[in-house]
Amino acid sequence: MAPVPWYQIGQAAELLGVSPDTVRRWADSGRLPFRRAAGGRREFEGKELAGFAAANLPEVGGSGQDPIVSRSARNRFPGIITKVVKDKVAAHVEIQAGPHRVVSLMTREAADELGLAPGMMAVASVKATNVVVELPAER
Repeated sequence: MAPVPWYQIGQAAELLGVSPDTVRRWADSGRLPFRRAAGGRREFEGKELAGFAAANLPEVGGSGQDPIVSRSARNRFPGIITKVVKDKVAAHVEIQAGPHRVVSLMTREAADELGLAPGMMAVASVKATNVVVELPAER
């Protein structure tokens, strides 16, 4: 199993779809647990960040307003894995990409090969009705 990832403020902000100042305020208020790294920088544990995202970030939609003006046929949503459920054949993977919750159904073999677990950074690549989960080069 992959080691638990830790994220710096800028990375956490990008994954949660908010500003670094918002992440600082959540950390300072105790809403988002963190540790101090060498040099005093805040670091956020991946599983804690995933749990916070799943519990606190509303999914955008239903307002009738679409902020997207145009988009290519292939869409990529970087985010944090919040849930992985596996059975004998299939895996259900949820990614919080900013305010968006993206769900992927894949084979268990694919999820096992990628070592998917809550707290990991991943990219949901969407084409038509398929969601493909990719991992960034820096793991």
